[in-house]
Amino acid sequence: MSEAQHSAPRPPPGPRSPRAWWPLARRVLTLAFFILVAWLLVLQARSVDWAEVLASLRQRPAQGVMGAVALGVASYLLYCCFDLLGRYSTGHTVPTRQVMVVNFISYAFNLNLGSLVGAVAFRYRMYSVLGLDAQTVTGVVAMSMLTNWLGYVLLAGLAFWIVPPALPPGWRLDLAGLRALGALLCVAVVAYMWLCARAHRRVWRVCGHDLVLPSLRIALLQLAMSTVNWLLIAVLLFILLQQKVAFFTVLNVMLVAAIAGVVAHIPASLGVLEGVFVVLLADQLPKSEVLAALLAYRTIYYLVPLALAIPAYLLFEARARRAERMA
Repeated sequence: MSEAQHSAPRPPPGPRSPRAWWPLARRVLTLAFFILVAWLLVLQARSVDWAEVLASLRQRPAQGVMGAVALGVASYLLYCCFDLLGRYSTGHTVPTRQVMVVNFISYAFNLNLGSLVGAVAFRYRMYSVLGLDAQTVTGVVAMSMLTNWLGYVLLAGLAFWIVPPALPPGWRLDLAGLRALGALLCVAVVAYMWLCARAHRRVWRVCGHDLVLPSLRIALLQLAMSTVNWLLIAVLLFILLQQKVAFFTVLNVMLVAAIAGVVAHIPASLGVLEGVFVVLLADQLPKSEVLAALLAYRTIYYLVPLALAIPAYLLFEARARRAERMA
């Protein structure tokens, strides 16, 4: 090589890639997400009267508590299969076991911290770690959320239309309005099934994302899975109320609770679920018994799964970081 070649000036470095900032931004956003989750968990823990939780569980017959736990496990197992429908519809290849783990963690956080954190943020975080792009994750999330509410719409539609519960005076929705709402919900389920069976357009563009309309067979599977899941939750509540209230009454009240925050005024000192059950069962059970049953329900269906989901998520993140270092 000549001396001239050795002394030739080096070309100036090219402009930095506009994506060069992304790794740092991703770390900052991930840290912010963890801080937000930790803060919400602390708020949730401080809002729970743990002594009252233990006292409520001790008041329940052991056989009833074990039956409620079994129903809660069955409900979670069924719900953890919802994202498998999303895997089928999007065609991604994340293994079944990992999909169910993601589903379980997101559901537990969803119930305790809200859908924006649980159903959306956790799914996007974990599925992105597993290699899915935003478009695919959106399809999975949309499919899972649609599955969850499809069974509710069917049950609520039939219950409100055929055997609507007696609403207390002063509620903004009367029996006629409840029947009309029930009929509208039933029509919505039929319309969805018709679209899945007959629509020529299978891909819909929503907020910049392509959502695929499933086949009628998958839609019916969605409806069956979701309906059974809601019924499992209703039976769980029925058992914790020690079967002192008719099952269809419990089912009706649970379904009303899902829309009570929109159509009714709930006392600020009670949660929506507690407020609806206390008001609608006031002529059948003392308030103390209703609240004790609902406290046991929140412990079994909310707090215990959350206690399992936290270490499961931390283990998931630890394995993901170890895989990144080894790559």
